[in-house]
Amino acid sequence: MNLLLAEVAQATQRLADAGVPSPRTDAEELAAFVHGVKRGELHTVKDSDFDARYWEVIARREAREPLQHITGRAYFRYLELQVGPGVFVPRPETESVVEWAIDAVRAMDVVEPRIVDLCTGSGAIALALAQEVPRSRVHAVELSEDALVWTRRNMDGSRVELRQGDALTAFPDLDGQVDLVISNPPYIPLTEWEYVAPEARDYDPQLALFSGEDGLDLIRGLERTAHRLLRPGGVVVVEHADTQGGQVPWIFAEDRGWTDAADHPDLNNRPRFATARKALP
Repeated sequence: MNLLLAEVAQATQRLADAGVPSPRTDAEELAAFVHGVKRGELHTVKDSDFDARYWEVIARREAREPLQHITGRAYFRYLELQVGPGVFVPRPETESVVEWAIDAVRAMDVVEPRIVDLCTGSGAIALALAQEVPRSRVHAVELSEDALVWTRRNMDGSRVELRQGDALTAFPDLDGQVDLVISNPPYIPLTEWEYVAPEARDYDPQLALFSGEDGLDLIRGLERTAHRLLRPGGVVVVEHADTQGGQVPWIFAEDRGWTDAADHPDLNNRPRFATARKALP
């Protein structure tokens, strides 16, 4: 074992003791980041090339600063995104939401499907859809100026149309023309603040986390936005907390112009997102 791998083993224990959910992975990711190699190449770093700054970044992660803030990057499906203070760090759970949306759009008999991403944050969802549905026309909106610093960096050179604004009133020029509306909105109940992981509670923007006493305030508003934007037969996809399974589909009720409202599990088989179809006239 070379020096770096021995240090990674010690760092793993330190991170585990600090309650970091994935200590080994994070210890290796930070070692690779500091030394400019891939995780699978850590064994190739010579002992003389060990960089003591490794223990500086381990101390930051030990204090529960998000891994992605330390490295400045987050991976989402086939994307590498720039992230940092002021923007919500995309989570692996959202990848299954996007997977469902991609399949739904591909199943539509539409040559150039129009997609709207509400509360885009880092731009992860919009960029993934633009990349994986090549002929789609993707639009995204974000309210926070702090988040938009990162969104603009990630979307630079992309074909996503980005606007700053309120998701509840966004894109009036697209009313009735959209094939799919997708959103990963804030959905944590205010009453759950103390139970949120430090990485999210202390570093992610509050605007991207909390939404009323039951966490569903914004989703209730987005239901109307989605209905306004979608063409008849168009589909909405909204992420929610695994504890909200069964609640969100009821928001997309038949008497409000929806059909086929349903919940779907994530990769851990927990209810993660709801979908519904705008009723035909």
